[in-house]
Amino acid sequence: MAVDNSFLDHFSQQARIYAAFRPGYPEALFEWLAQQSPACDCVWDCGTGNGQAAIALTRYFQRVVATDASAAQIAAAPVVDGVEFRVAPAENSGLPEGSVDLITVAQALHWFDLDAFYAEAKRVLKHAGVIAAWTYGVIELVDERINPLVQNFYYNVVSPYWPAERQHVETGYRELAFPFAPLEASGFCMEERWPLAALCGYLRSWSATQRYVNARGEDPVLALEGKIRALGIGEDEVFLIRWPLSLRVGRTI
Repeated sequence: MAVDNSFLDHFSQQARIYAAFRPGYPEALFEWLAQQSPACDCVWDCGTGNGQAAIALTRYFQRVVATDASAAQIAAAPVVDGVEFRVAPAENSGLPEGSVDLITVAQALHWFDLDAFYAEAKRVLKHAGVIAAWTYGVIELVDERINPLVQNFYYNVVSPYWPAERQHVETGYRELAFPFAPLEASGFCMEERWPLAALCGYLRSWSATQRYVNARGEDPVLALEGKIRALGIGEDEVFLIRWPLSLRVGRTI
């Protein structure tokens, strides 16, 4: 299958960092999605990135097909039994018509050509099949010593370097078209407990951070890390971190 390489690629440069420092999705989300699915034969994880969602879905589905338009992202994904990783754009999956029970899109819907992707989703979904797209917003640290520093980093330091599509993440996908019969989904939350090294790795995985580095020739995380260390925070200290999780879930109509 010919692959369209014209997509907006904001992640290949930091694919290995992205794979190492992404927060995990709640297990309850995947269990709930499996319950909504008409069957658990096949799920397509579209825009899979490093395969986080795809790996979790193997616990509920017999077959997981995970695609991403970035060859670098697929190369950085782990080899996992039950997951077929493929390089393919969201708009041309290569899957047979009516072959998929569930489509998941984790933190990627805002990058797609939505009309073309939705047409592809409707083509490959089974009758009453489910599509679920989710996104998580701005990082929140419970530690009030550090949270203002991280918020400033997001809103003031790297904010000019976010692609325009980032606005859809901040609005929780509420403004995006979603031509499916809606299913109510709420109450899911993402949490991690990370040391400073993991927090800094996560901030470096942002596309805005990498664009800042490319434009200015310096790593903005170093300055933030210095400010955090100046508070007397050591390598072994662990922080509770939260992300608001927003979902759009629906059935084929």
